[in-house]
Amino acid sequence: MGRKNSEPNSILSNRLILLLVFLVSCGLAYVFLSAVTRSRSTSVSEFGIGSSLVLVGENVVGGCCKGIEHLELWGSAVKWGSEFKLSTSEGCCNACKSMCTGKDGPCLCDSWVFCGNRQACGSKFGECWLKKQKDSLAPEKQEAGPLGGTVIWTSGLIFGKGEGIIGLETEYGTLHVKLFPDCAPHTVAYILELLPLRHCAGCQFYRAESRGQSWDSEGNHIKNAGFGPPFALIQGTLEAQGTPFNKLPIEDCPILRRGSVALIGSGPEFFISLADHSEWKQEYTVFGSVLPEDMDVAEKIATLPTLSDVWNNVHVSVLEKPVPILLRRINKSQQD
Repeated sequence: MGRKNSEPNSILSNRLILLLVFLVSCGLAYVFLSAVTRSRSTSVSEFGIGSSLVLVGENVVGGCCKGIEHLELWGSAVKWGSEFKLSTSEGCCNACKSMCTGKDGPCLCDSWVFCGNRQACGSKFGECWLKKQKDSLAPEKQEAGPLGGTVIWTSGLIFGKGEGIIGLETEYGTLHVKLFPDCAPHTVAYILELLPLRHCAGCQFYRAESRGQSWDSEGNHIKNAGFGPPFALIQGTLEAQGTPFNKLPIEDCPILRRGSVALIGSGPEFFISLADHSEWKQEYTVFGSVLPEDMDVAEKIATLPTLSDVWNNVHVSVLEKPVPILLRRINKSQQD
């Protein structure tokens, strides 16, 4: 009798175990499918419209996709905004980047235009126009809206491999600088305004400091060493005499690496870093990077004769003779 009474309990127990196994299996299947879906979504995000990592030459720049408000860039449309609407300017910027893979050949898209103010844009709200400039270093732009009103658009530039390179020409050689308009659009716009000037009187390097004993030749900080002085940089100004300078906004500030070209505050003072400066956090607007093969020019300037000085209780090395800078445009064909 006892044995008979235990059989139903045994059957019930087995059924409960099977049910539990089934529920666990469903849970594991759900987790697996969710992971696959997230992975697929991440892949689209990283390499497609939502990309936050973009190949620039041989470097990867992350998290930059900025534009300038109240600016409308003209140019030939490669994607019509009336048929292509997005929710953010960053999405529009990334859509342009997705057409610039970093492979050989020019980018299909080098500028984007987005209307993001629902009230001002009306039916044009969300329109994302992807365009191609005749000259990306001298983009066509509309300064005023209809009847002289405020421009309702936000625009930005994208420079692909071999594009967006300017030269800082000195008597010791030319520093070729790759500009980052997606990180520092306002600063890059100012630099592009200087390019047409035949002379940049007043543009010069006036401070030069070597890596000393704190950083190795690759720019890596040496363990337990100090952080200067010397501070591993060459510093100068990009203010042309006779040309009014308006303070620039503080923009995207990634960690400084060897070769980074950064604005100090609102400009026009700037510097080129000869080493990695993670200790400076994200204090400066990085608007470009010197091509690796030209860093020997920066190193040469850093070894020129200097005088000791004190700025705000900081010991610095000032060049005995400032080094004049001439800004000039570099065409892609000159880099090939």
